[in-house]
Amino acid sequence: MSRLVLWNIDLTLVDVSIVAREAYAEAFHKVTGRPLVKLSQHNGRPDSEIVYEMLAINGIVADDDHLPRFLDALAEAFAARRRRLSKDGRMMAGARDALKAVARLDGVVQSVLTGTIRSNAVHKLTAFGLDKHVDFEIGGYGEEVYPKATLLQVAQGRARQKYGGIFDGGNTVMIGDSARDVQAARIAGAAMIGVASGRSLPAELHEAGADVVLPDLSNASEVVAAVAGLTSPARKAG
Repeated sequence: MSRLVLWNIDLTLVDVSIVAREAYAEAFHKVTGRPLVKLSQHNGRPDSEIVYEMLAINGIVADDDHLPRFLDALAEAFAARRRRLSKDGRMMAGARDALKAVARLDGVVQSVLTGTIRSNAVHKLTAFGLDKHVDFEIGGYGEEVYPKATLLQVAQGRARQKYGGIFDGGNTVMIGDSARDVQAARIAGAAMIGVASGRSLPAELHEAGADVVLPDLSNASEVVAAVAGLTSPARKAG
């Protein structure tokens, strides 16, 4: 394997925000015994960070066991709703064809770098049949308390351990919809394809430093060309 492609999930590949909000509310009530009144904005942040903010803005002083209890409750609440994901959510335009097309590139392995906890990430992609070309073992997830740039490097290390070879800034591409994703890729030294299907406008993705900005994933050939160009031997040598 000589190329590593790391996909963001929410608003890049799928949108299951309705189900996710319900799961958060159920988990909050289970852990605190109180109804969830104020919601946090996700904006590309990990579940671990969102949980702490959600507790704070709802007047809960976080204890050491709040995060693991909340994440366990969130996994249970989300799993209980997994059959609703394809009904109440949507696959983003072109996601399936883009994943399939990138999978045909020589030496490519695809995984995810997401703020979502691992079990929920698997449910999200499986619900829409997007899991076939994704190696979940080497991804980075929202229960891991690292900055996203560090998590990208952790994913590279997992890829090296599983597949051998070298995965670094010259052959790693992140694909995501938020300026936070772009910033993480830049800090980690990886290439970045911004997809303007989420909350960040094309200009914001460009300003954050994305190497390529696409309106969405509907043109699989453009996605493949961008990945190939950003992981070419010439770029690695540069």
